[in-house]
Amino acid sequence: MLRPEKMCRVSVTGSKRVMEPVVESVHELDMLHVTEYDGAWEGFEPGDPVEGADEASDQLVTVRSLESILGVDAEDAGPTRLVTDEALEEDLEEVRTKVTELDDRRDDLRDDLREVEDQIATMEPFVQLGIDLDLLRGYDTLAVSVGEGDADEIEGALDDSDVDTYQLFSEDGVVAVFARADESELQDALVGATFSALVVPEGDGDPTEYLEELNHRKQQLESKLDTVENELEELRLDYAGFLLAAEEKLSIEVQKAEAPLTFATTENAFIAEGWIPDEEYELFEQQVSADVGEAVDIEKLEIAEYDSDGHVHSHEEVEGEGGEESTETDAPMADDTEDQPEKAVADGGTTKTGGLVTMGDSSPPVIQDNPAPARPFEALVEVVNRPKYGEFDPTVFFFLSFPAFFGFMIGDIGYGIIYALLGYGLYSRASGDVMKSLGGVTMWAGGFTILFGFLYGEIFGLLTVSNQVWPLLGLDSAPIHKGLKPQYAEYAIAWLSISLLVGVAHLSIGWILDFVENLSHSLWDAITESGSWLLMMFGLWAWVFSGANGAAPNFLYGAEEGIFAGNPFPLGFTGLPAFDLFTIPGLGAPFSAWLLVFLIGLGLLGLADPIELVEFLNVFVNVLSYTRLAAVLLAKAGMAFVVNLLFFGAYEHDGEWHFLITDGPQYAISNYGAESIIFPGLMHAGIAGVVGGILVLVLGHILVLVLGITSAGLQGVRLEYVEFFGKFFEGGGTKYNPFGYERNYTTDD
Repeated sequence: MLRPEKMCRVSVTGSKRVMEPVVESVHELDMLHVTEYDGAWEGFEPGDPVEGADEASDQLVTVRSLESILGVDAEDAGPTRLVTDEALEEDLEEVRTKVTELDDRRDDLRDDLREVEDQIATMEPFVQLGIDLDLLRGYDTLAVSVGEGDADEIEGALDDSDVDTYQLFSEDGVVAVFARADESELQDALVGATFSALVVPEGDGDPTEYLEELNHRKQQLESKLDTVENELEELRLDYAGFLLAAEEKLSIEVQKAEAPLTFATTENAFIAEGWIPDEEYELFEQQVSADVGEAVDIEKLEIAEYDSDGHVHSHEEVEGEGGEESTETDAPMADDTEDQPEKAVADGGTTKTGGLVTMGDSSPPVIQDNPAPARPFEALVEVVNRPKYGEFDPTVFFFLSFPAFFGFMIGDIGYGIIYALLGYGLYSRASGDVMKSLGGVTMWAGGFTILFGFLYGEIFGLLTVSNQVWPLLGLDSAPIHKGLKPQYAEYAIAWLSISLLVGVAHLSIGWILDFVENLSHSLWDAITESGSWLLMMFGLWAWVFSGANGAAPNFLYGAEEGIFAGNPFPLGFTGLPAFDLFTIPGLGAPFSAWLLVFLIGLGLLGLADPIELVEFLNVFVNVLSYTRLAAVLLAKAGMAFVVNLLFFGAYEHDGEWHFLITDGPQYAISNYGAESIIFPGLMHAGIAGVVGGILVLVLGHILVLVLGITSAGLQGVRLEYVEFFGKFFEGGGTKYNPFGYERNYTTDD
């Protein structure tokens, strides 16, 4: 669960005459993550694609192009179908011809339509001006300029220029200037005015007639374009299923045809290597042997058990002839005997693991092995990186902690139900794996929000559950409270202390996991590189919870002041004993045994990596970062309280706050006096107040709901990524991508 599935490296060796049946069998099994041969072995070359690969690739490009033109998607597939080579050849050419012709016509019509629309945009200012087009050009002694601008500014600029005689026509911001001057003189005169010149379009007479003709032309083009697009839509409906099936068939053919490119081959033989889940090896060996026969040799080269640095812990050696373990370290010699499979395992400087010599990259791919409820959280882990094969997968810890963090910070039945419904909608309707995973995470977060909301006794910020439901269960009110109201203020301090304890526990898990990983190197490495941080954190925070020589807040320790000694949690915890060893000379302050533990950890860290000593305060700062749990809890509770206060109103009695849900302000005034009113509430302020109050109530809770995602969600994720993952998780694993294809649109029967 905390490690990926165990993988084993497999070698498939055989004569070239059985290479295609081997490819067919391996592809059908969809198990082997193929290792690509890099050409390093003497006498071996990467294989050549099977005859017909180029043709299949060209057809695949054509099919995908047609799908793009028609806008085909997976929902258009219809039932699965058998696509023969003959049908593919004939039908594909037919649909290609039709679609290409219509697409070319559509492109031409779109080009024509854009040109007409540009002409219309050019003509419209001249229609506003209302002057025949032939009157705006062609003079020998007059310069004419038409444009958009401010007529008053233009007239002022002309008056101040060397132009003596001019006439100006203006209509709706379009200005025409006729001047007895050279063209250059007129343009110089207009430079200082707000004026954007327009090009006079071709044509004579009234521009309105031209505009009408252009609009008529536009309607014709739009009608033709609609006709072509309707024909393309009909082709999409007719051929979408065929194209999706053809793409799948061709993709499979191309995969198979190009598979030899990853093999090491000689004139008569081939070697293929790859990774499969170890538990699937027997099935793989039996099936391929049954499909191909004795002309192929299948061997398990090793079972990969790697540490986080990619070093092999153990592997199964390849047994040579006579049952002796192979210690071959040289590249194999090419064996051109057709009927004899290649037995040797190659090196050639590629990868060597002890006495084992293998092809290509030695790092196995990663198949995350998490229980079903935790799988949606794999997508959030991969936002950082995919786990490496040899390190712990943090997905389960993410699953166990993040929803609890989120639910603790929001803690409201109403909000939780909405989050859960939103998550279910996203999970059930989203098509992509990432969005489905996000929906699953949201459902879990919503579920924990409901759980904590029940414990807090709140629904949309109201203590209805606390006052009505919990008394039925034998309690006066909900077992815990957020601590916002005066009667429950002690809880606010409690949550701050508990946030610190949660931080210590959460970070401890991270460093313990790192300790276990470092044990693969040596116990000393684990103690110095991971145990040092644990000692530093426990020592420092034990010192804080013992009072820190009086520097710690008194709610963290002490029999009388400690919140754990009385309300709200009567656990009997009154802080840790100081264990003072001696008084520090010159300072007069006691030196606690807890500080000694911290200093021992600091010394071990210096022995492991002195440069990390500059980060020794991380054990203090990282834990403090978890106080954001209490901060967001109080912030969101405060926002919901204010929204409800504005709508319902509230009064104070004996240090307790009560919303005016069933009683109006007069009830509180008559019983407790006018000074008891905190706010009278919009719902008690007449019809206008009720209408405005409902708007405030709805929009306010929507705002709290949205900010819950952006604050509680992001802060919870930050604690996971920055504080927790950084202690043990590096990432960088290879995704398991087996050679095969999951059929969705075709059948081979």
